Amino acid sequence: MARRLAVKSPMTLDATKALVLFSGGQDSATCLAWALDRFSHVETIGFDYGQRHLVELDVRQPVRDAMMAAVPAWKSKLGNDVVLNAGVLGTISETSLTRDMEIKMGEDGLPNTFVPGRNLLFFTLAAAYAYRRGIGHIVAGVCETDYSGYPDCRNDTIKAMEQALSLGMDVNFILDTPLMWVDKAATWAMAQDLGGEALVEAMVEETHTCYLGQRDQRFDWGYGCGTCPACDLRAKGYAKFRAQGNLS
Repeated sequence: MARRLAVKSPMTLDATKALVLFSGGQDSATCLAWALDRFSHVETIGFDYGQRHLVELDVRQPVRDAMMAAVPAWKSKLGNDVVLNAGVLGTISETSLTRDMEIKMGEDGLPNTFVPGRNLLFFTLAAAYAYRRGIGHIVAGVCETDYSGYPDCRNDTIKAMEQALSLGMDVNFILDTPLMWVDKAATWAMAQDLGGEALVEAMVEETHTCYLGQRDQRFDWGYGCGTCPACDLRAKGYAKFRAQGNLS
């Protein structure tokens, strides 16, 4: 008589917990606020990939601290933080984010700030970590509205990645992208809605966006060089946000 094999039940992830891809920038900080407003337990993950603006890793903890000071009710929800070594990206990438070169448009129509495979690797590593931690939601600040045409920020890419990760690990991951269809002004407004003016000011003061990694100049929207594409986008978004009646 043939022996029946036991069928293993698939692992179940906790849908009340979230892992936020957290760089220390404005977008990821807003996503962290969004997650803290919705989930019972939130953890953060960052990546060292040899980025030129490595200072973003230095501000991550100050950003977390400032956000908790702005909205004390979130303290009980905020859990572990981890930074993973993804240095292989810096090794194989020839981009202005991983090399000392001028930021410009490439012949393929993409800015040379595009690091091929970056978000795909980040999501894979985050999912592996979330799997071990039993976390069902992964939150990222990718966006199709205010972006530079990066193909790994498109909604179609994220949906395909969600399916691939769920199938590949035999669990039900949900990839949340709260900024997918909003511009930078609306991102600032989202932060204000979630944590009030105190959260906006914390993000102005502590988050880092500048591609060149500069924090020696203070503008009304925060620190940076003031001229790189990331600074320009942040500055214009902040100006539009304030012009819409969101006065500090």
